[in-house]
Amino acid sequence: MPADSSGPQSGSSKTPIDISFRNLSVEYSPPLRADAARNRVKVLAAAAGLFSERGVENVTMDDVAASAGVGKGTLYRRFGDKSGLATALLDHLETELQEGILSGPPPLGPGAPPAERLIAFTVAYLEFLRDSLDIVLLSQTSTTGARFRTGAHAFWRRHCEYLLEQCRAPAPGVAADVLLAGLSAEQVQHWLVDRGLPFDHLVDALSQVTRLLTS
Repeated sequence: MPADSSGPQSGSSKTPIDISFRNLSVEYSPPLRADAARNRVKVLAAAAGLFSERGVENVTMDDVAASAGVGKGTLYRRFGDKSGLATALLDHLETELQEGILSGPPPLGPGAPPAERLIAFTVAYLEFLRDSLDIVLLSQTSTTGARFRTGAHAFWRRHCEYLLEQCRAPAPGVAADVLLAGLSAEQVQHWLVDRGLPFDHLVDALSQVTRLLTS
């Protein structure tokens, strides 16, 4: 995966393997990898919609299978249980956001001024939370300090710190921590659910706070 100079980077390498099937007396049918990939996308999309609409606790594996149009056996073999499905969905959504930061179009991706990139991150992260709040909340509050120990948090923090450094903000590391504290799932849930703050209003408010951190 291409990366910019923002610090957090990820990459993978795949070596193509040419396998020829010669002198076989039976017909060979390769695995339906494309079908499996499509099913995975359908399952994750169905799970995201159901979890967002009903909450994780109120969704069953049967619900997800029916919504995705796949067999229950396929779902259980691929993900194990609802916890495994939730983990896979969270990983998928985090990876999408990370890819947008590393190689997506500006202002979230490279090519925009650092202050605009940081605001774009704030907006994109809030949208990520809106679509997966229950799952992120579970992952961040499973134990005391859980959110600080994830690889994703380290990625978000380094990205924010780097952009704040580029803006010559004072104490960029502490400023990054302050921003991510405001973007924690527990805090965002408090604003949206307990306080009843409209999502668009929260996006506008935190975008303004983010801009202040860059000056």
